[in-house]
Amino acid sequence: ARSLGKKIEGTQLALYNFFIERVRANLHVIVTMSPIGDSFRTRLRMFPALINCCTIDWFQAWPQDALEMVANKFLEEVDMDESMHSSCVYMCQYIHRRVTECSDKFFSILSRHNYVTPTSYLELILTFKKLLRKQREDIMKQKRRYEIGLEKLEFAASQVSIMQKELTDLKPQLIKTSADTDALMIKIEKDTVEAEAKKKVVAADEKVANEAAAESQAIKDECEGDLAEAIPALEAAIEALNTLKPSDITIVKSMKNPPIGVKLAMEAVCVLKNIKPDRKPDGSGKMIEDYWLPSLKLLGDFHFLDSLKSYDKDSIAPPLIKKIREKYTSNPEFVPELIKNASTAAEGLCKWVRAMETYDRVAKIVAPKKASLKIAEAKLSVQMVKLNEKRAELQEILDKLAALNSEFDASKKKKGELEDNIEICTEKLQRAEKLITGLDG
Repeated sequence: ARSLGKKIEGTQLALYNFFIERVRANLHVIVTMSPIGDSFRTRLRMFPALINCCTIDWFQAWPQDALEMVANKFLEEVDMDESMHSSCVYMCQYIHRRVTECSDKFFSILSRHNYVTPTSYLELILTFKKLLRKQREDIMKQKRRYEIGLEKLEFAASQVSIMQKELTDLKPQLIKTSADTDALMIKIEKDTVEAEAKKKVVAADEKVANEAAAESQAIKDECEGDLAEAIPALEAAIEALNTLKPSDITIVKSMKNPPIGVKLAMEAVCVLKNIKPDRKPDGSGKMIEDYWLPSLKLLGDFHFLDSLKSYDKDSIAPPLIKKIREKYTSNPEFVPELIKNASTAAEGLCKWVRAMETYDRVAKIVAPKKASLKIAEAKLSVQMVKLNEKRAELQEILDKLAALNSEFDASKKKKGELEDNIEICTEKLQRAEKLITGLDG
């Protein structure tokens, strides 16, 4: 305000009014519109102030040099040589001028406007750039496809020679593998026949061995059945001996005039242990056998019970067992139940003597059967040795046959792989030749 020589009050309202006055004097609003279409006429009808309150400036068509300058500016970023650039600039301005001339002719004939504005010129240039870029991209894409096709063609040509060499190398291998497979098949058939024959021999030997084993088992079962009579009595006697205490033996030793049951039990033990009796006269002057003093000596032995437990029952002398049967086991008073009333120790000794007699009687029956069992087992052992040898031979043949079968399977697999490789290689070779022929065409 001071620079303009105006004096105003320093109030806020005065300053604001001065600002509004300056804006009205200096603010210019430019509205640019295109005359093309109905939009321009519609806006003029809706806003009459655009005509009444505005200064209308109609822009005239650009001259040729202006068109060329604009085209130069817009096309300078496009990659092309100088001559091509000049031709494109000329083409753009030429098209625009020709369209303008045709529009004027169109108006003179039909009295209808076809507006050709600078915007149309700019759209022409932008459309040209867009089409040029798209066309170049399409051409570059086709060029790349062509280059890739050439690379594929070159690769296919190089692979053809390689595949031909592979095919040449694979055929002799296939012939050799086929021959090896056929030879293995013949050998497997031969070894299979040999194995089947050996199986029959082994099966026959196994049948004989099984019969011998059954015979041996039958004899063994018969022996065990016979011994089943003596074993319980023997075990009962040993159990009775185990129940005896040193005090029971001491009681027997302390007897001055032992009962008949005690004397019979001790006499029978002395007989089995082959201890000689004392001879002394009876009341009539006749000499008789007396076992009591030898019995006391026997009872005084610290290992007396152990000697009975470990007694060699399989080697009892026939005269001793004969005497036991004639004088003691046939005696009705030599019964454990009766002797128990006299002495518990004598009862156990009586059971032991009777068990030895029973075992000896049964053992004499079983002895021939045991001899037969021994012979049968020896025979079976020899047969089993032979059978095992033949089984080993058979197993060796079977192992060899299994190895041949494995080798045959591997050879067959290799043959199949070679055939597949040859087929694949042939198909690839045919496709490559078709590709090369098609691209050459």
